Amino acid sequence: MSLHLCAALGVLLGAQEPATEAPARPASPVAIAGDVTATLAREDAARSIARAADFLVERQREDGSWGANAPESTLELGFAWETYFAWKMASHGLVCMALASAPETPERRAALEGAVRWLCTHRLPQRDSDWDIDFVWTALYGFVATLELLDDPRFASDEWQALIRGRCAGFLDVLVRYQALSGGWAYYDDPPFDVTPTWATSFCTALVLPSLDKARARGFELDPKVVQRAQRYLERCALPNGAYSYDLTPIPRVGSVEHINTVQGSLGRTQVANWARRTLGDKKVNDEVLREGLEQFFRYRGFLDHARTRPIPHEGMHANAGYFYFFAHYYAAKVINLLPEAEREDWHARLRPHLVKTQWESGGACDFLDATYTVNAGTSFLILALGEGVAPRTSDTPREVPR
Repeated sequence: MSLHLCAALGVLLGAQEPATEAPARPASPVAIAGDVTATLAREDAARSIARAADFLVERQREDGSWGANAPESTLELGFAWETYFAWKMASHGLVCMALASAPETPERRAALEGAVRWLCTHRLPQRDSDWDIDFVWTALYGFVATLELLDDPRFASDEWQALIRGRCAGFLDVLVRYQALSGGWAYYDDPPFDVTPTWATSFCTALVLPSLDKARARGFELDPKVVQRAQRYLERCALPNGAYSYDLTPIPRVGSVEHINTVQGSLGRTQVANWARRTLGDKKVNDEVLREGLEQFFRYRGFLDHARTRPIPHEGMHANAGYFYFFAHYYAAKVINLLPEAEREDWHARLRPHLVKTQWESGGACDFLDATYTVNAGTSFLILALGEGVAPRTSDTPREVPR
């Protein structure tokens, strides 16, 4: 069975949960089993960031990249050949974001410049399959990364700006051409196969929406309807229970109580979707909605622990997949920074232990298969998530909405 089919299994209607009043500040942390503390200080997070950044620097290849263009495990067989390069470049974009956010050292600066140059000068992955369009995943994070790099003062020279802007426009072109009929994006497709995909997912759409909106302000040519269609797609994926459906289905299917569209099954989607909608000024996603989403995340995040490092996509309970672990925690950290400043540190203190506990002695981290691209992505997400609570970036300033 393909990963696409595995990903689609259990896409069902989430049961509605009773609403609860969200507190102004997070509830007192409960004890966590084992040697994981309930909270962690900012200083501990900073040390983990440094270790993770040095891990990436030490493993960078001479050409500025990481990893290989081929499968590293028999568990990765069955994909289009170009997909292995697409995974490499997609995770490379995340590494650029992570190194750019980490405190600078001469070694990290050199690694960052080499990584950015590789990202902007190497060829883009192409489509060589009907259902497997993983090159869209490359365009999603490649676009987010290059757009952020354009605002980095270290790349303010005319040479760097031209190089990065040109590659950013290339990623944007892929996104526009491969926006699904429904308005979103995904890295697989469903029949009937054509140039324009017929399938999209809520989380792929959410992660790129704020960057698309920002690109128009940065002078990129982009039809406003591209953003409008994507925003509408994401809004329609929202469920009454606070979860987001994996993909948009006109007639929701009902199966069992343990399916992907429950709150527990949406742990990898709720935070990124709430972050995207709030950043774009959606008045329905106010502070109360953000807090309730975070409380649900901490209440049920054990399901992400259960799925982390499992080698089969969506084999966790509620169809959670291992590769959503760091993704979910990163966007939870970004949601926290949309709340009033006075309450952010308490939330970050609760989040940090679940990131630091996964870190290897070498400084790296991974949630799926331990292939180079997943190690790069996991380590980068760890840096980015912890960084949101240590020295958050200002590029995510949301449009003003009623609190």
